[in-house]
Amino acid sequence: MKRYSKTAVILSLLCMGLGQLYNRQFMKGIVFLAIHMVGLYYSILYVPGAVRGLLTLGDHAARMELVGKIYQHLAGDHSIYLMIEGLIILALAVIYLGIYLLNIKDAHDAGRIRESGKSIHTFRQDMYALLDRKFAYLLLALPAAGILIFTVMPIIFMILLAFTNYSAPDHIPPAKLVDWTGFQSFIDLLQLKTWSKTFYGVLIWTIIWAVLSTITTYFSGILIALLIQRKGIRFKTMWRTILILPYAIPQIISLLVMRNLFNGQFGPINQYLSYFGLGKLPWLSDPVWAKATVIAVNMWIGMPLTMVLMMGVLSTIPKEFYEAAEVDGATGLQRFRFITLPMILFSTAPILIIQFAGNFNNFNVIYLMTNGNPVQPDYQYAGSTDLLVTWLYKLTLESSKFSTASAIGIIIFLIIASLSIGSYRRSRSFREEDMFQ
Repeated sequence: MKRYSKTAVILSLLCMGLGQLYNRQFMKGIVFLAIHMVGLYYSILYVPGAVRGLLTLGDHAARMELVGKIYQHLAGDHSIYLMIEGLIILALAVIYLGIYLLNIKDAHDAGRIRESGKSIHTFRQDMYALLDRKFAYLLLALPAAGILIFTVMPIIFMILLAFTNYSAPDHIPPAKLVDWTGFQSFIDLLQLKTWSKTFYGVLIWTIIWAVLSTITTYFSGILIALLIQRKGIRFKTMWRTILILPYAIPQIISLLVMRNLFNGQFGPINQYLSYFGLGKLPWLSDPVWAKATVIAVNMWIGMPLTMVLMMGVLSTIPKEFYEAAEVDGATGLQRFRFITLPMILFSTAPILIIQFAGNFNNFNVIYLMTNGNPVQPDYQYAGSTDLLVTWLYKLTLESSKFSTASAIGIIIFLIIASLSIGSYRRSRSFREEDMFQ
């Protein structure tokens, strides 16, 4: 028996489309061959330069040079443009390689059909099959391309920046070239005293903030939901409406209003305290008070969403559980501890983890309430209430310390990913996911 598949694979390896032409799929073979020619042309023309630019990040910076009696500006290499161009070329190369492998598989499958004595599909039949059985893959191709361009590529770009010295004032192209420095940005963050003190201080506060913010919003939501659902409470709809209002108001408006309310000099809260002879409190000007204030404000903003979620969960708990507990003589606290709380935690553990991750990167509350202040003299470009994410923002947009900011972004991702995945895998909702099935 003839080995059409083996011959087709060999030909497809030599040149894209030859396997299809061998299998008498002429239209498909021409399409693959055209892709191969275009890819080969651009590989010869652009890939070497793009790869070299990505590796070196440029050889000559822009400069003024005396030509005759006149100084002329000579354009140099732009390290960041070279990095972006290299990434784009490498991404296209990966896509081209994927098409090449698809071409080999297609030629092999067609060869196997020939070996079995069946007729090979025509190009029109393949197109109909693509629009019919594989239409979902065709639709998914567009969002996949969007994810590659707008999500994956920027993430890779940020990761690469962390291994360079891209920062002001000494390494901003095109006047100054950027160089690869390996793990120096990470070493500086962890070991260099001027940076490590800021990093560890901000990291510890970020963890404390994330834990306290998650706990306060979560359990305040549970408490309010239990009170509203309690028997004998009248006007339940009115209470739900009033308590959901903080969530219905745009967060930026709420935070700016709260910032004015807690203003140490002119805020209404301190004005009322002074009126009753209690003095003025440094709500946002003292480091300890500022941290307590932003946690309280975050609880006020985040509590309504948790409350609504808990009401839905409480309504799913069978009443028979509580009736059986009452027969056994269980107190209200015992019913909450052994029935309500386990059922709530089981249902909402993934959401609790998401809330923790969101609070870890809660930019709005900190930036709009305190802008990271009050000032911390020992910190580099950070204040007493800055989180890692707000510090990253300041390093990027206010100080142009791009490499350090990228290193912080990678560290944030590693912390959030490890904590989230680890916590979820240890939760009952993961270990007992078939409990209610």
